Amino acid sequence: MSYVIGKECIDVQDQSCVDACPVDCIYEGERKNYINPTECIDCGACELVCPEIAIFPARRARGNAEWEQFTTDSAEFFSLTLPGRDAPLGDPGGAGAVGAVGADTPLVHDWEG
Repeated sequence: MSYVIGKECIDVQDQSCVDACPVDCIYEGERKNYINPTECIDCGACELVCPEIAIFPARRARGNAEWEQFTTDSAEFFSLTLPGRDAPLGDPGGAGAVGAVGADTPLVHDWEG
């Protein structure tokens, strides 16, 4: 199970979680950060430092429609071919090597919350 970044991060993108992550699994989209669910080791370091209280364990999303939506969205950031990219990100093994992605999933791109 991994952690997920919710709507509170949209257009904020505080980097405290990125700095706290021991496995470099938090990737920067255009409007929001995303945790790679395959690379996440479920340590919770990101959740503890997030000033926006945007991060939650995916297992807590069950029964909460909004959180379930962002859990699915987080996986899609890595499995869909995002605008401006030739292929899905997949599991590149660390955000540092990828840098800012400069694109978001359709959910976040269109978010007006």
